[in-house]
Amino acid sequence: MRNVTMVRALNEAIAEEMARDESVFVIGEDVADCGGVFGVTAGMAKRFGRERVRQTPISEAAFTGLAVGAAMAGLRPICEIMYVDFATTCMDQILNQAAKLRYMSGGQVTVPLVMRTQQGGGTCEAAQHSQCLEAIFAHVPGLKVAIPATPYDAKGLLKSAIRDDNPVIFLEHKLLYEEKGDIPREEFLVPLGEAEVKREGGDVTVVAWSLMVGKALDAAQALEDEVSVEVIDPRTLVPLDFEAIATSVRKTGRLVIAQEACLAGGFAGEILRRVCDECFDALSAPPRVVGSASVPMPFSPALEAAVLAGEEEIIAAISAVAA
Repeated sequence: MRNVTMVRALNEAIAEEMARDESVFVIGEDVADCGGVFGVTAGMAKRFGRERVRQTPISEAAFTGLAVGAAMAGLRPICEIMYVDFATTCMDQILNQAAKLRYMSGGQVTVPLVMRTQQGGGTCEAAQHSQCLEAIFAHVPGLKVAIPATPYDAKGLLKSAIRDDNPVIFLEHKLLYEEKGDIPREEFLVPLGEAEVKREGGDVTVVAWSLMVGKALDAAQALEDEVSVEVIDPRTLVPLDFEAIATSVRKTGRLVIAQEACLAGGFAGEILRRVCDECFDALSAPPRVVGSASVPMPFSPALEAAVLAGEEEIIAAISAVAA
């Protein structure tokens, strides 16, 4: 095992897949000269050349459309959008083209596209650089949505996403890039659609993803003398390993869902709907959803901290359902 940052894990995943398959290429802003704004593609241009590490002008709509076309033609593009907020400029290419072309062609074409981007708050970059938009992508049939919380999951999920014949939205959190974790020296994959129990417990189930996994684990640790908390990370929202969630809820009878995205319209609501549909009789208390305030993200550090949900809110929700 090696202890590496998430940036290193993602870099290795891309390099390994580019070496394995010549149809894989990277496209996006600053991906060649700077290695991407967060350094994920550092060294790629030198190793693989600029034909396979294509640096673009500042036009997400243009290069995302190019990537969709390249995927239809048999290539496997990894399209980097600097911030998920900027993906809003190319929603037609993502939601109407990439997501639907395999279905509308009757399977005659596939779109093996990975759109890598990062999201989330915590860096005081204000309202246009701090959103969590996973629910938008999860809402559209035809897209898969991966959202890792650890270097191990980031590398394994990205390799699986690159090999998938469907478009995958790969959402990274900017505050996790320098977090370290153990990964094997040998090749490994993390299947899309397979959740992981990050901590076992018997009293309350907490479902969390991305940055909130660590906060949920910290909350569980803080309450361990009072409540036995099980923490589940779906790792992918689409496909969703609902059976893993349902098994835990049937065991504990209590549920908290923690997302960093604002509460209104978040993916936590979809998990809650399915739990109420399929596990209602197992519930011993009303479930709780933890999320950030439904306001544009402030620039002020103090205001941003007030808006973002975190460990304290998860502790309060666990305590409430366990009471």
